Amino acid sequence: MAMHFSSAMSVRSIFQPKPNPSKSLLFLPESYHRRAESATCHASSVNVSKWSSAGNYVRLVKLSGKSVAVKQLVHMRMGFVRCATIEEIEAEKSSIEKDVKARMEKTIEMVRTNFNSVRTGRANPAMLDKIEVEYYGTPVSLKGIAQITTPNSNSLLVQPYDKSSLKAIEKAIVSSDVGLTPNNDGEMIRLTLPQLTSERRKELSKVVAKQAEEGKVALRNIRRDALKAYEKLEKEKKLSEDNVKDLSSDLQKLTDGYIKKVDSIYKQKEKELLKI
Repeated sequence: MAMHFSSAMSVRSIFQPKPNPSKSLLFLPESYHRRAESATCHASSVNVSKWSSAGNYVRLVKLSGKSVAVKQLVHMRMGFVRCATIEEIEAEKSSIEKDVKARMEKTIEMVRTNFNSVRTGRANPAMLDKIEVEYYGTPVSLKGIAQITTPNSNSLLVQPYDKSSLKAIEKAIVSSDVGLTPNNDGEMIRLTLPQLTSERRKELSKVVAKQAEEGKVALRNIRRDALKAYEKLEKEKKLSEDNVKDLSSDLQKLTDGYIKKVDSIYKQKEKELLKI
């Protein structure tokens, strides 16, 4: 059975005020939202003033003395106002910021991993971090199925937890780009690092410089994605143009900080490479 609303019907009689009015859903007769730009609606002790139908969200709205953003929607013959609180909008912004920081941290870790895979004059177990072994038909990380140690500054020992995987580990090392020849004695694998020539050090330095630049590009791409997310909120009238400018400025500072981290670990790696 359809329900008919008369202009004399009180909003108070339909809805009771919520304990938390800033997150309430207010239903208004259709006559209210026709002239939304100049309307003031009342629901018990809850007052909504100066809201406009020109956009989905309006920032300058007060609900029980608290600023909120108001979204106007129309469903069949009933108009209603959805109040998106400042807290809800802040939650969206916070979600974007957390995603940016998490992705940038992962980028820094990836740069470190790539740097560690480039061998210097000293043995480092991290040199084998990127090697994967076919273990019972499944590719697994070498460090997940073997213990890797450095008995001295120019050699590595790879001792598998399962000796039957020695052949597969040896094959994976040979197929990798670490440039080391494995010596399999039936119990473990020994890798000896040859001395790097001056020419080879310079070549590896160029490889590291390229990896550092790729890391910076990844950071800038993360910044770009976040800016698009902020611009989307602006189009939805959840953020003002000034809000987006401030957030963009903060985002640039954050990006610059992570780029400095890339530069720092790059300089450290370059120093290790060129040190004889």
